[in-house]
Amino acid sequence: MGDKTTQTIKIMPCLDMKEGRVVKGVHFVDLKDAGDPVENAETYQNEGADELAMLDIAATLENRKTRLEWVEKVSAVIEVPLTVGGGISSLEDIELVLEAGASKISMNSAAVANPNLVKEAAERFGSGTVTVAVDAKRNKDMPSGFELVVSGGTKPIGKDAISWAKECQDLGAGVILPTSMDGDGTLAGYDLEFTKAVSDVVDLPVVASGGAGKLEHFYEAVVEGGAQVLLAASVFHYRTFSIKAVKEYLKEKGLQVNL
Repeated sequence: MGDKTTQTIKIMPCLDMKEGRVVKGVHFVDLKDAGDPVENAETYQNEGADELAMLDIAATLENRKTRLEWVEKVSAVIEVPLTVGGGISSLEDIELVLEAGASKISMNSAAVANPNLVKEAAERFGSGTVTVAVDAKRNKDMPSGFELVVSGGTKPIGKDAISWAKECQDLGAGVILPTSMDGDGTLAGYDLEFTKAVSDVVDLPVVASGGAGKLEHFYEAVVEGGAQVLLAASVFHYRTFSIKAVKEYLKEKGLQVNL
């Protein structure tokens, strides 16, 4: 809503974490090791990342204490905002993650299960702290054509993803992070149709996520998808592009970035 092309576009590398290492897969499976989170975080900050995300992709199965250690280690070496997600399901979880050094939290399945958690978190910690990740798959039976999925993208729940994104804004979320399960890890480009459908119904910053593989994809996410924050993992982990290269490209194309 409104013209997002005049806003400063932010680049947000994402560290997908499992057992203390950064991993990367396609459609959330076939995971490969992509290095140490602290080293990656330092590199990204030095390269000009505006924000960082750290998603604990197996959080629901693994020990919460381990995750807090990673948050402490990573936040200790960076000054840019850190968003932490994965398995966050209570106000206590949020408090612990923020105390460990995160600036924002991202929740997904827990918000769907208990929308009131979004409202309570926004009231207690501030709207800007609360990101809601909206994962979806295409389903022509839904009014918007997108169905909400939970549990790391594995479980469709019969709810329209776009109306849920709007509901999250109404509940007090400060950022919406839509990920299309059709595109994650494929490098085929962000799901522009889904990103745009979300950015059309909310006034909040929208984080484009899942599938960036070429420089054009970043530009398209802004001008066609309406995103303001561009999240990517594989292209940065495997050093396909530096963050600086992405920013310089966007600037050449006439977008506002902090170089």
